Amino acid sequence: MAAQQKELGCGSPVPGRCAYFLERKKRFCKMIPAPGRRFCGEHGQQEEENDRKRIPCPLDPKHTVYEDQLQKHLKKCNSREKPKPVYFVQDINAGVKDVAEIPEKQVPISSLSKEELDNLIIKLKKASNGLELHLKEQILSHQALQEALNDPKNGESAFKHLKQQASILGNMEKLHLLGPGRCFVEFGAGRGKLSHWVDVALQNVENVQFLLVERATTRFKVDGKHKRRDSVFERLQVDIQHLCLNKVPILEEKKLPVVGIGKHLCGAATDLALRCLVESYTTCCDGENEEPAPKRSRNHKTEVASNNSADNETNKDDCKPVAGIVIALCCHHKCDWTHYVGREFFKSVGLGPVEFHYFQRMSSWATCGMRETTTKASTSEDPTNDTEEHEQTFSKTESGSDTLQGILTVEERKEIGCLCKLLIDHGRIEYLQQRGYKAALQYYTEFAVSLENVLLTAVPSPSLIPESTT
Repeated sequence: MAAQQKELGCGSPVPGRCAYFLERKKRFCKMIPAPGRRFCGEHGQQEEENDRKRIPCPLDPKHTVYEDQLQKHLKKCNSREKPKPVYFVQDINAGVKDVAEIPEKQVPISSLSKEELDNLIIKLKKASNGLELHLKEQILSHQALQEALNDPKNGESAFKHLKQQASILGNMEKLHLLGPGRCFVEFGAGRGKLSHWVDVALQNVENVQFLLVERATTRFKVDGKHKRRDSVFERLQVDIQHLCLNKVPILEEKKLPVVGIGKHLCGAATDLALRCLVESYTTCCDGENEEPAPKRSRNHKTEVASNNSADNETNKDDCKPVAGIVIALCCHHKCDWTHYVGREFFKSVGLGPVEFHYFQRMSSWATCGMRETTTKASTSEDPTNDTEEHEQTFSKTESGSDTLQGILTVEERKEIGCLCKLLIDHGRIEYLQQRGYKAALQYYTEFAVSLENVLLTAVPSPSLIPESTT
């Protein structure tokens, strides 16, 4: 500062006045400092701060902190490790990681030769042979959203989301999943709009609870709209990979049947959610419910046989810890072999982690060249807009589609991408079927409304409920 003063010919500060040089006015401050001080109250603190050193925060180098305030900052930094909630169990839903299965280095699709690419496509078509290539259309609606759907204040983007939410609720109603005495777990909840509409649909129903699972801190949540309602809303800020539903206090206490829901549950999150429901939670509940059968005399057994026969199916269904699953699928290119629940299916058709790696990348070809125009039309500056970020994160270079224009046409790439998505989803269906669920895939909305328009549904299979003999 002294050199700057000399250069400007400003000389020394006036005795008895503040010694702080105002660069913008090219003069010293004229305020009178307190006795024994060189600077006035305003500039004394500023001068001290200028002399202090800022360093990157060791917990998160994206922000800095005064060096002499480091220890105080570490105690309140938002990036500090927070105490784990009771329902956090490390990697409980992650799946078994077999290091020997996964190659150390994966070659990008753009680096594959034409022969290598042709071999992958041959394997894909062979594995897809016999699968149902044309899914059933199940585009439904629900009365709970009719007013919002007819509201002209809702723009095009909001209208598209409402149509999807209405169809999801319509499919839930068709599967008899909208009813009392249930806990709805929304995975990847975001602002919680899907749970909001489920709650609206069940406004006159008692004993309904909602668990909104979201690992990130979310703004503009709609949870506050339900504070005066009878339904219970609780947020679980945790990665699905580490969520143990059996340890969530509200489920431990009430033990209500769970309905897992999700709208555009991205990539591997779908597999984590399925394993969370079908393996982690169901296994724990089954273990708790196992009790030895009471001893009965022959006469007593004969007398109650007919009653048991009549009530058997109802009781068995009520005891199912997971009443149903309804998830709108999304972002197959973000799937991961370690977490994927359909690995056994892939192995059964002669495929492994290498083929899975390429197929999950190639799955983005199903919508290549279409996402850019779709997202431009739906992007809004409104912070409360629910534009599907999943459809905005797509990169053509990731899937190598730009480098394949001379090898495959757009239509051929689209066909291959759809086959990849179908194969990955079929692995999920087989996984659910093997664990006693009647699972299905269907189109729940038009392609023009959402590029990711496939809905996975599953309910306990009635064939697995044993018939009582008389």
